Amino acid sequence: MRKRPDVSARYVISLIILGSVFCSVGKVMAQSPFKGLDNLFTTPNNYIIHHVTKPPLIDGDINDAVWQQAAWTDQFQDIEGDLKPHPYLQTQVKMLWDDSCLYIAAQMNEPNVWAYQKHHDDIVFHDNDFEIFISPNNTAHQYFEIEVNALNTIFDLFLNKPYRDGGNPLVSWNADGMRSAIKIQGTLNDPSDTDKGWTVEMAIPFKALNMANYARMPHEGTVWRINFSRVEWDTKVVNGKYVKATDSSGYDKPEHNWVWSAQGVKNMHFPERWGYLQFTKTDNGNVTFNMPYAEQQKRYLWLVYYRERQWQRQHNEFGLTLNQFGLDDKVMIDNRSNTLQLEATKHQFMALITDEKDKITWTINQDGLIQQLNNRHYE
Repeated sequence: MRKRPDVSARYVISLIILGSVFCSVGKVMAQSPFKGLDNLFTTPNNYIIHHVTKPPLIDGDINDAVWQQAAWTDQFQDIEGDLKPHPYLQTQVKMLWDDSCLYIAAQMNEPNVWAYQKHHDDIVFHDNDFEIFISPNNTAHQYFEIEVNALNTIFDLFLNKPYRDGGNPLVSWNADGMRSAIKIQGTLNDPSDTDKGWTVEMAIPFKALNMANYARMPHEGTVWRINFSRVEWDTKVVNGKYVKATDSSGYDKPEHNWVWSAQGVKNMHFPERWGYLQFTKTDNGNVTFNMPYAEQQKRYLWLVYYRERQWQRQHNEFGLTLNQFGLDDKVMIDNRSNTLQLEATKHQFMALITDEKDKITWTINQDGLIQQLNNRHYE
């Protein structure tokens, strides 16, 4: 398997960046348990995806009648959200599904359409690209990434867990049966004119989004986690060809990262920050998204996880008690009492939150794995 040496460099947590995000625990807890982490606890976007019996033709043209049944997402924003300026080019996505596939259409405004990566599993984000991140199980582990450029070159990979938690990309994974097409509103790799943009159309089989031998089929009300990223490089024209703009030291200027649902940090591999995709077969237009109660509980687990990771960087070990982070063991969510607990050693931890009414427990460990434990009581 070809190693992808620069992926971790691009996506791994920067101690400098996160150091600026986190305040000292003592100061933070005097105000709010989330204070200082506000950008990591904004509410992710959501999208109601409707079922169709006649799928779209995958030809890059997203103006056919079936796509008129799908709503556009909001315009993309900077990956860090309100921490950075709004993108200067527009990007939107719409989605549909049927009994076999997830369908995605994207529109990207772009005055200079270019792409040079030509081979499957080339590092597509070295060009301007469009990226999809999908987590059917919503555990923050075992998720999928698909990238495409204006040449319709695909880079697809599977992540056992995020890079921040020691994850390794499985580049040999392919989205078997996936169909994709590009349509350019202008001319490719021609700096002599001004383009309008490019569109992407994809059909991703549900059976491809699984490492087992069965399809993970959604049903009415199923909720997945999903996000989209657009990588945009500053360029200049040299000898009739687009090349990346460089800084005063001769290095490529950093790429722009624009996304549907803000991550709050310059890292797409925070799956807990992706948007919510809710499936429905109801076509009366009355389906709305309601944040699942469990997702509200998980916010406190992620809070413990972020605090523990900060503590580990500062002390070379994990914290042993909630009190070390100024956290209380009683949490009210929608007027329902929950018990928050921490079981930890210096080298590993598990945080648990239990609704005192239904006794359902959710957990997170030091690798950021979210799981549900049923009928297990922590008194």
